[in-house]
Amino acid sequence: MHNLAHVLANSSSPDALQKVISVTTDTCIDICKALHKGSLAGILGVAGNENVQGEEQKKLDIISNNMLKNALLNCSDVRAIASEEEDDIVPANTQGQYLIAFDPLDGSSNIDINAMVGTIFSIYHDVGEQAATEQSFLKPGIEQVAAGYVLYGPSCMLVLSTGQGTQMFTLDPEKNEFVLTQSKVEVAADTQEFAINMSNQRFWSAATQTYVSDLVAGATGTREKDFNMRWVAAMVGDVHRILCRGGIFIYPWDSKTPNRAGKLRLMYEANPMAMLIEQAGGKAHTHTQRILDIQPEGIHQRVAVILGAANEVDKCLSY
Repeated sequence: MHNLAHVLANSSSPDALQKVISVTTDTCIDICKALHKGSLAGILGVAGNENVQGEEQKKLDIISNNMLKNALLNCSDVRAIASEEEDDIVPANTQGQYLIAFDPLDGSSNIDINAMVGTIFSIYHDVGEQAATEQSFLKPGIEQVAAGYVLYGPSCMLVLSTGQGTQMFTLDPEKNEFVLTQSKVEVAADTQEFAINMSNQRFWSAATQTYVSDLVAGATGTREKDFNMRWVAAMVGDVHRILCRGGIFIYPWDSKTPNRAGKLRLMYEANPMAMLIEQAGGKAHTHTQRILDIQPEGIHQRVAVILGAANEVDKCLSY
């Protein structure tokens, strides 16, 4: 079995990109250790303030953000960072070649119940004589040179793509390194499993309500087959399940916040997950377009997300 360093060295990824990925994933191993200490280290619970998204921050949101921020700002190949927990982008090294956007702890509402959480990241190539600005980050997702997440579950797993398919790695806690455990992830085109937050049903559009009602009707309805519903309440967990055994994940527009396109962030969640899903043969769309084709308007922009099994995404969009 090959470790991450060996896999990257034998890819077509530039040395500088390999370094940025290594710094990110090494820091995620440290975050994993902090998570495993839990209440023993006094790191659970609420921090007492909100992030730029207006969401209540957990102590570990801040801890994991600072760990990634400090490590990446000290990496000479990083030009700037953008984080879900930071109001603005943070310039690093003018001579750096890469921008990295990340959600330091996706699903942080799961922390205090010891359920799955993870770190999601997205990397872009960018050079210039001046310091990077927010505008530097506003590139469509198709320009990502790498994307991935680290899932802190019963085992710690890294899922990564550098544009040559999607690969899965598992943390070997004795060697303290990620080891390749699946070299080519593939998402089946058809599925009988869906993930959506049913508590928001009354706020969905009529089309979304009809689609999900048809899934729930199962073999007695127009779809003529039964579906199972699964919901982790952390995008990283739901997407990981799809990459492992198929399915469709939907976080649609809803009328609770009608002036907002969706709940999930384009730069930190939708784009990196869309790259991973597409590199595994799936599809990732909003209600109206491919996610990776969206021209971002701001680093904290939100979008609706429909991703997973290609044929099921098409079926959903047909509604």
